Amino acid sequence: MSAEAIRPTATADTIVLVHGLWMTPLSWEKWIERYEALGFTVIAPAWPGLEVGAEALRKDPSPLEGLGIKEIVDHYETVIRALDKPPIIMGHSFGGTFTQLLLDRGLGVAGVAIDSGPVKGVLRLPLSTLKSASPVLSNPGNAKRAVPLTPAQFHYAFTNSLTEAESREVYDRYHVPAAARVLFQGAFANFNPKAATKVDFTRDRAPLLFIAGGNDHIVPAALNKENVHRYHKSPAVTEYFEFPDRTHYTVGQPGWEAVADKALSWAVEHASK
Repeated sequence: MSAEAIRPTATADTIVLVHGLWMTPLSWEKWIERYEALGFTVIAPAWPGLEVGAEALRKDPSPLEGLGIKEIVDHYETVIRALDKPPIIMGHSFGGTFTQLLLDRGLGVAGVAIDSGPVKGVLRLPLSTLKSASPVLSNPGNAKRAVPLTPAQFHYAFTNSLTEAESREVYDRYHVPAAARVLFQGAFANFNPKAATKVDFTRDRAPLLFIAGGNDHIVPAALNKENVHRYHKSPAVTEYFEFPDRTHYTVGQPGWEAVADKALSWAVEHASK
């Protein structure tokens, strides 16, 4: 479906965008402009502590130290419940994990998890995922710190289809240190009975689409496929779509429009009545 054919409906006219680790809401800037031009109300809240923006966080990342998954998801739940009606919820990377958690709480009319981090119960751990996360996870002392990536590490993890010069432009505009506790909580969820990323895979909730990238180093498509499979006992709609050549920077990588349009058209079509 072309972007021009996508229009708000009575049940799907508001979109909440949830950013991921090492990023801020600025990473959604192109999507916000595109969706607003189509007539949708678009909200892209920052994680708690990230409201100050990328430049300030690079100078002083202390607001990210110790920030955890529950605090972040609770924050988004508060934002969503304050809206006049349930929104479409879209999340990228760990924002995709948070999208799953928010739908599990009964929120939203539809969800789209883009290059989604896994929830508790997803066991696959690809080597490229380990390499991408190693700057944080290799040091247990990082657990309550804010940890940046180097430009080279960012290039491998996010922008592996771009040149080094192109990747550096993306890095300079969007990258911020990561709230490392979030990554530790996600990485070790399967060893924690009370993990913050636990969902009920059998729950009836709003429809959910996983969008994966075939060239994604942080969250390879196989990881998303397993996450989708975990929902096989749920009566709710759970679907999967893969863009073969997309990297983890799919929200801004050239050709991002096709991803944005697929996410929105699917969500509007499947939004719960």
